[in-house]
Amino acid sequence: MDKPQISLLRDRLKEGQRVLAETYLAKPEPQRILQGRSKLVDEVLSALWQDIQMPETAALIAVGGYGRGELYPASDVDLLILLSASPSEAMQAQLEKLIGLFWDIGLEVGHSVRTTEECIEEAKSDITIQTAMLESRLITGCLDCFVSFEKAIKSSISAPVFYKAKKLEQQERYIRFNETPYSLEPNTKESPGGLRDLQVILWISKATGYGSEWKDLEKHGFITHSETLQIQRCERFLQNVRIRLHLLLKRREDRLMFDHQQALAEQFECEATKARRAPEVLMQQYYKNAKLITQLNTILLQNIGTDIFPLRELAVTPVNERFQMIHDLLDVTSETLFETTPNAILESFWLMQQHPELKGMTARTLRALWRGRDLINPAFRKDPANHEMFLKLFQSERGIVHEFRRMNQYSILGRYIPAFGNIVGQMQHDLFHVYTVDQHTMMVLRNLRRFSIEMMGHEFPLCTRLMNAFPRYWVLYIAALFHDIAKGRGGDHSQLGMVDARHFCEDHQLDPEDTELVVWLVGSHLCMSAVAQREDLSDPDVIAHFAERVGSIRKLTALYLLTVADIRGTSPKVWNAWKGKLLEDLYHLALNRLENGQPEAPPTGIIQERQAEALRLLRFFALADSVHERLWKQLDTVYFLRHSADEIAWHTRALHYRVRNPEPIIKARLDSTGGLQVMVFTEDQPDLFARIVGFFSKMGYTIVDAKIHTTRHGYALDSFILLNTSGEPCEREAATIVEHELSTRLKEQTPVPKPTSGRLSREVKHFPIVPEVDIRADDRGTCYILSIVAADRPGLLLTVATLLGKHQVHLHTAKISTLGDRAEDSFLVSGGNLDQSTQRLR
Repeated sequence: MDKPQISLLRDRLKEGQRVLAETYLAKPEPQRILQGRSKLVDEVLSALWQDIQMPETAALIAVGGYGRGELYPASDVDLLILLSASPSEAMQAQLEKLIGLFWDIGLEVGHSVRTTEECIEEAKSDITIQTAMLESRLITGCLDCFVSFEKAIKSSISAPVFYKAKKLEQQERYIRFNETPYSLEPNTKESPGGLRDLQVILWISKATGYGSEWKDLEKHGFITHSETLQIQRCERFLQNVRIRLHLLLKRREDRLMFDHQQALAEQFECEATKARRAPEVLMQQYYKNAKLITQLNTILLQNIGTDIFPLRELAVTPVNERFQMIHDLLDVTSETLFETTPNAILESFWLMQQHPELKGMTARTLRALWRGRDLINPAFRKDPANHEMFLKLFQSERGIVHEFRRMNQYSILGRYIPAFGNIVGQMQHDLFHVYTVDQHTMMVLRNLRRFSIEMMGHEFPLCTRLMNAFPRYWVLYIAALFHDIAKGRGGDHSQLGMVDARHFCEDHQLDPEDTELVVWLVGSHLCMSAVAQREDLSDPDVIAHFAERVGSIRKLTALYLLTVADIRGTSPKVWNAWKGKLLEDLYHLALNRLENGQPEAPPTGIIQERQAEALRLLRFFALADSVHERLWKQLDTVYFLRHSADEIAWHTRALHYRVRNPEPIIKARLDSTGGLQVMVFTEDQPDLFARIVGFFSKMGYTIVDAKIHTTRHGYALDSFILLNTSGEPCEREAATIVEHELSTRLKEQTPVPKPTSGRLSREVKHFPIVPEVDIRADDRGTCYILSIVAADRPGLLLTVATLLGKHQVHLHTAKISTLGDRAEDSFLVSGGNLDQSTQRLR
């Protein structure tokens, strides 16, 4: 074939694909473009085949997705060149020329050259190859060869073996994608709930002789007509998403990445609301679609599996008059059970909790549940018997998380609590939640449940002790279920959620005390984390105000447990030991206040107790009772209020003999949270904080807490808690390195490094946070609390420190909190004309 002919075919292919794309965008019908591109490629390949004069005993066969006649705009073309015998040298040369021409005309080709016997051997050893060959279609060449090949492939397939292999393959694929359809950037083809889940069903259906289309499964009674229409709608949605991704990027890309979600949302005409951006609207549609597909995948595969592996010969064990057990699976005694007895819907999940020998539900039980979900209507939700059964699900001794997840998976939970149904599949693009709202809620429920299990007590000993001593701790599960139920409505979701929680508790006739607790927890579930991470816990007034807001020990304990479970349920990156320590410290301080009714002692009493404890600790090092005097004369009340007895003893031991040391003194030690505690003692100087921050940033540390103090004789005595940016615990050698390097930098007066913008994560680029800065006077009116909320990035804290230094603002304490890619930092500051409103506005 000469160059003009190749050019002609290339142009024909390119122009045909352009027309198909324009036609699709004008009227998005996925099958038209998928089948249209398949037909176009068929024509071009047939022309090449004929022109190169391939032998009559050879056949060109489409396999895989191309064999199905579903060729996406940027998908490669999977081909099998079927030969009657191994190729001669002349044939080999001819094949190489043919394959080269495929690429010359602009096709990305995945090809294999085999005889029928070789195909069978390959298929036996690789289920993926066998599946691709199952979806074969003759493009051109020897019809008899293709028919013989098709028969050989079908006869080589064992339905039970194929079923088990595809189920195992799916399980492995799910593991690769963390077994969730709710990832932030799902793969439309491979992720759970993606196109592959639908294809697996049809592959197994074809291999077992039930047919290769949804209507064939309907004919065999596996799905109803309405379910056929439903699954076709799901398939069309995914096909449209994948087609638009390919057309948008002009290349093969199956991941719904942040970079493309906005453009796709516009193409799908998703409109932003007051509470949600357009990409979030699109992604909720995607997640609901994916959830529906995983449901149908589970039900259909179990139905087909039951037909392939009949359970008729297995013993049937009665559970009660409505349910029985078959092969460790819960089975309904009649497929119409839920239609005649709707109350049995909730009972089925309760029975799963009560019988640990049950490993799941039979295919017909799942099918009956799926079809019975519409029976959960207003009358069902008002039935006292259902109220009683639903509360029993919270009170069970086992299976709580499993069954609530199962109820959510099969849309039972969202039907019973419609407000919960609204948050299913709703993504939270706030840069620290990595789960949809419903999945986050399930994670919080899981975390609370683990607190109640003694075997898990090593994870959070205090939480386990408190949970098991908490009267009727199951009410906390209800608070977890409702704490984010109003997300996405606009307004304060905590306040809106209180209304839903109250309705639920009153309808289900909870004890008034428990009702008030649940409602209060929903409204206040963010309070404890905000105080712990943003305010100065050494300030007695902060503790007093927090304790006053909480009001009782029961509420405090409940809020602490819910807060730990909530933060741990946002993202693996958000929780760390430092946050855990802050919450635990706040819990104990507030508990002490509530138990005593008044502060344990006035500030002077607190100081005296800390000083006495510090002196007791110093005696362990065989130091004189007067060792502290020179240093403590230079320290004021604020220092002793803000530092623990252990920190005071550590500072005193390091500094008592060099109170007026001319050179910087740096001490570092490992912290109980896995971080590094660093003390800096040096003559005060401009930009000191910025210089220290710049050093820590360069060393790869994140400052999570800073206490900045200036002594009476003009020395800076600053304390920092550092964590590795990698999240790994600090090593002992790090303390020595920090002591030496930071001391050298301060001694040499190394200039403050210039703040850099750093590299923003992709999440921040596509879901930006509008920076929020708030400056307000503290309760005493002597200092100001500077709060900053912004997208986290390298150099952010250095930028803040440099700006504070520029305006002569004096820093007292800093709380640095990073939630995923979101920074929420608080600083206690004074000076810099902050008492003048015009200066604060600058």
